[in-house]
Amino acid sequence: MPILSKAELVKHLKAIGSLTDEKIEDAFVASRLSGESLDRLLVGNGLLTEKQMLEVFSRALRLEYHQKLTDFAAPQSFVAKVPVQFARNHSMIAIGEKDGTVTVAVSYPLDIHPQDELAAMIGKAILPALATKGEIAALINKAYQQKTDVVDEMLEDMDQDEFDDLAKEVEGSQDLLDLANKAPIIKLVNMVLFQALKMRASDIHIQPYEEKLQVRYRIDGVLYDMMSPPKSVQEAIISRIKVMGKMDIAERRLPQDGRASLRLGDSDIDVRISSVPTSHGERIVMRLLDKSARLYSLEELGLDHEQLDLMTKLIVCSHGIVFVTGPTGSGKTTTLYAALKRINSLEYNIMTIEDPVEYHLPGISQIEVAVKKGLSFATGLRHIVRQDPDIIMVGEVRDGETATIAIQSALTGHLVFSTLHTNDSAGAITRLLDLGVEPYLAASSVIGAIAQRLVRVICPHCKESFVPEERFVMQIGLKMSDLPEGKLWRGRGCDKCLNTGFFDRTGIYEVLTITDGIRQQIMNKTGATFIKQDAVKRGLRTLRMDGAQKVIRGITTVEEVLSVTQMDAE
Repeated sequence: MPILSKAELVKHLKAIGSLTDEKIEDAFVASRLSGESLDRLLVGNGLLTEKQMLEVFSRALRLEYHQKLTDFAAPQSFVAKVPVQFARNHSMIAIGEKDGTVTVAVSYPLDIHPQDELAAMIGKAILPALATKGEIAALINKAYQQKTDVVDEMLEDMDQDEFDDLAKEVEGSQDLLDLANKAPIIKLVNMVLFQALKMRASDIHIQPYEEKLQVRYRIDGVLYDMMSPPKSVQEAIISRIKVMGKMDIAERRLPQDGRASLRLGDSDIDVRISSVPTSHGERIVMRLLDKSARLYSLEELGLDHEQLDLMTKLIVCSHGIVFVTGPTGSGKTTTLYAALKRINSLEYNIMTIEDPVEYHLPGISQIEVAVKKGLSFATGLRHIVRQDPDIIMVGEVRDGETATIAIQSALTGHLVFSTLHTNDSAGAITRLLDLGVEPYLAASSVIGAIAQRLVRVICPHCKESFVPEERFVMQIGLKMSDLPEGKLWRGRGCDKCLNTGFFDRTGIYEVLTITDGIRQQIMNKTGATFIKQDAVKRGLRTLRMDGAQKVIRGITTVEEVLSVTQMDAE
């Protein structure tokens, strides 16, 4: 790599136009004091975009910058000698070889040590070229997709001879049910499941493509490519999963649903399986639910003291309806379970109707929706109110009939909890009106609406502080003076967090209690935006405001909050 002088680099940085001499000098000082490479620091602090950083270092170091890597193929010698995890962790992939020198695409040109390690690994000199992390990741997936060692790296106890024999068997016209019960396939599917549980995955995707079968895990809300078994065993793997879920393995043209149970140590795992036909074969998604997992308490959800007080006041009311709102997968059901756990006692008759029952709560009667048998939310709720309940939880209000019965239940002296799919807390009111509920009924029955989202928590094992750019923090309504010592936190990436910098998730909340003023606005059919604007003036903390507080406290990052919240209306 060419020697880089500070003066020359400063010249190229100033050419960007957005960086002053002071900011550039501060970046050099911060890099020297923290030990973090300058290229990472410039991007991490929001001083430059990834593309700008690569263009600067391309000119300063006289290295090629490839905006796209779609036309490149990694040499087989690189794939054979370099483990896929090393390539992914350090974001580097070979894109060519000439005269004994391997050209390697990297996303951080000043990370010298991984480049030296790579040179020793492949036994050849390397010449860096620049490309974005996304382009490098895509080429890594492409390069390693046909390498059977990728499966072996994760499933070390898989006997390759068994696997090869099975692949040969599949080529003949074998009975799918017979193949699905072969030991190697059973072992492979079990290992995919157990590896997912070990890595805290919530979902497993088995996705067929034209030339490969891709296994992906959703961890902390983000999908990761994990392995690519040979395409030849695709039907056997899918058939095995369908056998587990008691699904029809002969039916490949229609979507199907199934369920299975696993035992891992002392844990019972409920697996919900969904299959849909695609142009390259059936696509399977498995949702993993640890039924023996500990239920969260309200204090563990991420609510601060003020929000916790508001929540507690809502859930101890004698009657009324409380809605928890947010998109699918935002933790609404977990919040409702935590509320029920808080108020569960022998003096109350608590009943729930859910689709499906996700956790079993002792002392509570839980009913599972079975639409095919005629048990819908509305039907179940109609019968629940005849069971003399004190507290009712309705898994979701999906239609006007369910909404009307839930509100009538709240008006007749029951405390009702339910969920709605809306963007914010005020939207819950207008959603009820859209479903056909009369404004006077909504105004007199709804006592609170809680909007929530999940954000990833910075990994505690590789957490580090940094000095951000002011325009970076202004995106979530913060000023530099709001930050403790002018710093924020982020995860560098380590083995514990799969080099993502995040480990686990927490909630951000918007707790709206229905006041007399809001009731009057509901009666007047005021829009959700105006209700929310008025509530903010009266002290409502919005999702983005709550996210900003968690950024200041070092719980999550600005990027996470931006990814799940909308700009607050002025």
